[in-house]
Amino acid sequence: MSAPLKIDSHVHIYRDRPEAVREKTGYEVWEYGELSGVHASDAIGLIDDFVDSMRRADIARAVTVNLFSAQVAREDAIARIGDDISGSQRDRRLAEIDAHIGEDLKAFNRWACDTAHRHPEITAFVAADVHALTARDCAAHIRDMAENHGAGGVKLHGAFQRFDMSDERLWPVYAVCRELALPIIGHAGPDRLGLGYAEPRAFRRALQAFPEVRMVLAHLGGAAWQQAAEVAAAFDNAFFDCCEIIEWTGAPNAPTDRQLAQLIRTIGVDRVMMGSDYPWYDLDHTVERVMALPLLAEEEKHAILGANAQRILGL
Repeated sequence: MSAPLKIDSHVHIYRDRPEAVREKTGYEVWEYGELSGVHASDAIGLIDDFVDSMRRADIARAVTVNLFSAQVAREDAIARIGDDISGSQRDRRLAEIDAHIGEDLKAFNRWACDTAHRHPEITAFVAADVHALTARDCAAHIRDMAENHGAGGVKLHGAFQRFDMSDERLWPVYAVCRELALPIIGHAGPDRLGLGYAEPRAFRRALQAFPEVRMVLAHLGGAAWQQAAEVAAAFDNAFFDCCEIIEWTGAPNAPTDRQLAQLIRTIGVDRVMMGSDYPWYDLDHTVERVMALPLLAEEEKHAILGANAQRILGL
């Protein structure tokens, strides 16, 4: 039997080492609770290292999901102003920060697309953030990225970007995705404030309003995984990846291996994709974790490894 097609549907890549170190060390995986022995990667998320990892794991294609939060970027920029600036000087600096955040988002997305252009085995999903750009401008930017820069889809992270996945300010972005047949990969899981911005149920109104748009609920809902089957049953345009959660099985707020496999079977094996969440986890280990799941037949695991992503994401 020939080796199965392998596609990593959920990868993070950064522009340089300082950015990579800052982003990886600054993002805490907290929602599953304490678990010893989690197989964390030593990688930091640079493109050359990632391409090498693809070759070692025999990954044919990968999707980079560009993550940008305007509110977090603004807070970081304000923290760098310092206390020695006050009054009108501080007001001017704040105005400059606000004026540049939208351009920062655009620059990050252009870099992601340029990087993917240099590496044809990679497809870039670009960030949309209605705190960085107006709804109309955000939609126009996504159109430009897709039509002129080769973006293959959109990445959203309601918990990190601090908006609900069914916030109607996202409607113009979703409308562009519908028109251009762009899939969306959205982080799915709880947020620290308990607002439910990105839990699977938060996708419901968007899934209903845009039934033609393929929306991927990442991490199978994370620590809110028990909502995933309910959403899948209600909406045929809801798809899922098993990245991260597959490395945390057995944690207090995560399923066991058997529960995860049963969840995949309940949702429908053909609707679930593999993703590593690199650089937090290694590609080859994620492949091993998929192949070690109970209950699923070998051909079903092979579909999760790659064929599903090829069909769902149009790769």
